[in-house]
Amino acid sequence: MINLETTYMGLQLKNPLIVSSSGLTNSVRKIKIIEEKGAGAVVLKSLFEEQIRNEAKNLIGKDPSNTSYPEAEDYIQTYIKGNSVSNYLTLIKEAKKAVSIPVIASINCVSSSDWTSFAKEIEKAGADAIELNVFIVPNDRNMSSAQYENLYYDIFNAVKKEVNIPISMKIGIYFTNLFSVANRLNADGADALVLFNRFYEPDIDIEKMKITSAEVLSSASDIRKSLRWVGMLSDKIKGIDISASTGIHNGEAAIKQLLAGAKTVQICSTVYEHGFDQITNILEDLTNWMTKKGFKTIDEFRGSLNYGSIQDPGLYERAQFMKYFSNNEKDVLI
Repeated sequence: MINLETTYMGLQLKNPLIVSSSGLTNSVRKIKIIEEKGAGAVVLKSLFEEQIRNEAKNLIGKDPSNTSYPEAEDYIQTYIKGNSVSNYLTLIKEAKKAVSIPVIASINCVSSSDWTSFAKEIEKAGADAIELNVFIVPNDRNMSSAQYENLYYDIFNAVKKEVNIPISMKIGIYFTNLFSVANRLNADGADALVLFNRFYEPDIDIEKMKITSAEVLSSASDIRKSLRWVGMLSDKIKGIDISASTGIHNGEAAIKQLLAGAKTVQICSTVYEHGFDQITNILEDLTNWMTKKGFKTIDEFRGSLNYGSIQDPGLYERAQFMKYFSNNEKDVLI
């Protein structure tokens, strides 16, 4: 009998497959389908700090008199925040009543301001954990990389003070020393790292000559961005769970991340492309592979190909295509 059970941030999951924060997880109806199709947990669509701020700013700007009265401006900001958070708390409460799998709240944040106090309300609403989805664009040439990294720690610690439930940090790849950042978050008490965030990326429409949005969905090749770091961090940083995200489009990709040491794998784009049945398909692929290889549990093979488990750890460190290009130079026509 194949047993897919695992733990993540101290939570018991029936399997390591999580549907990540997105429009797929913004309603109880969809969350129930996700559970029916077999997912081990769900991360709710993010509560966006920037969106709340922009809504308040736009509403204030519609009436010039609002800026003349500080009380009116404060009222509008408080109302927008309260309304957005209230709707989110309702989603958490209703989801918890509707499903038995862990429900992880998500906050997309760019600062450690007083809004983090809402994390306490999220805990009270019944969320099993919180995923902090953080990306700060380093656009100030007078700030050092260390100063930018401190913003991430400030955000985590501000939320950590408010709640007792587990907290994961969903971060991007753009750090000078990802090991140092992971080690600091681990020391500060983060329960998990989600590798990696998928950000909005700009593109340019050369016909209309305007800035547009690049492709939103990931591709299967994007797994390369996270596989290296999952394999290295799962060995180097002890005491913190690693959840692999981005580019996991099928069962093979999920298996690769587990072999690299991931505690869980998060999927999104592949469900958008193939429907909720893709959850079941990936779990079937995982089960069939484990049966073929003679594994009864995830723990029997998890991390067996991470940085510390292979003969040549340098395979994870190699950054250049030396062998590939040296073997193929003769095929290049000049």
